[in-house]
Amino acid sequence: MINKKSRNAMRQKRHLRIRKKVSGTPECPRLNVFRSNTHIHAQIIDDVNGNTLASASSVDMKLENGSNVEAAKKVGAEVAKRAIDKNIKKVVFDRGGYAYTGRVKAFADAAREAGLEF
Repeated sequence: MINKKSRNAMRQKRHLRIRKKVSGTPECPRLNVFRSNTHIHAQIIDDVNGNTLASASSVDMKLENGSNVEAAKKVGAEVAKRAIDKNIKKVVFDRGGYAYTGRVKAFADAAREAGLEF
């Protein structure tokens, strides 16, 4: 019998491996991205204190189609704007086990253009 893991189970395993090394501090919080089939979500997290400092998603922005590259760009720019409003300029990027292409890359590029450093 073939033991096949689901794509999401493999992604979660990669994410745990990344999270062993990547952690957010109050000086340099973690920018986490989660993408589903229908939406994209982002949080800026201080792992030391266990606080979410800023967040944005295609759901709370009420985007018509939250699963495309354009939505990822808008969410990336919005989370960067909210972070800069809270005086957060430098973050460490946590891609959540996803490949750095498509929506994840568009999100990261938009956040960088809006003023975040990572």
